[in-house]
Amino acid sequence: MSHPFDPYSVLPRVPRFTLRSADIADGEPLNTAQCSGIFGGPGQDRSPQLDWEGQPAGTRSFAVTCFDPDAPTVSGFWHWVVYDIPASVRELPENAGAAGGANLPAGAKVLANDTGERAYLGAAPPPGHGAHRYIFVVHALDVPTLDIGPDATPAWLGFQLLGHTLARATLTPVFAAPA
Repeated sequence: MSHPFDPYSVLPRVPRFTLRSADIADGEPLNTAQCSGIFGGPGQDRSPQLDWEGQPAGTRSFAVTCFDPDAPTVSGFWHWVVYDIPASVRELPENAGAAGGANLPAGAKVLANDTGERAYLGAAPPPGHGAHRYIFVVHALDVPTLDIGPDATPAWLGFQLLGHTLARATLTPVFAAPA
C-alpha cells in the first residue's frame, strides 16, 4: 500500500540537480539485482549505478541515501546511507553498496541500514503490501566531511544533512512483492 507522502517535502526547499542511472528510473519497477535476497527472494542486493551532474558551486562532498517511506513501520526503512563522498566523485558504479563499503570511493563512509548491515539492502516489501517507493537521493553538501560517528543512525545523518544540503537529486523506482 503506497502512500503519496514525500518525506522530503517537510525539509527546507533546496535546488535540484540531475541524477541518472543505467539500472533504475522514476516510477519503474526495480530489477532483481536491486531487490533483496536476504528474505529468501531472488534478489541480489546490488546497489544501482548512479551518476550525477549540475550540483551547485560550493559543493564540498556528497551523501547518497535510499529510503522506503512505504515500509510498514512508523519510521519507514533506510536501505542505504553513504556520506563523505568526495566532491570530485560524480558516479557510483553498480554494487558500490557492497558489504562494508568495499566498493565505495576513497574517503566515503557507510552507515548501517535498518537491518544493521553496512551495505545496500535491496527492496523487500512484505508480500501483498503493494508497491513501495525507493527514494534514491544524492545530497550535495557544503562541508567536506560530516561530524558523525561510525555508529550513527541514518536518522542522525539526516538531521546533520539538514544544515549542510545545498541541493538534492532524486530517482524513485518502485517495487511490489507478489501477494
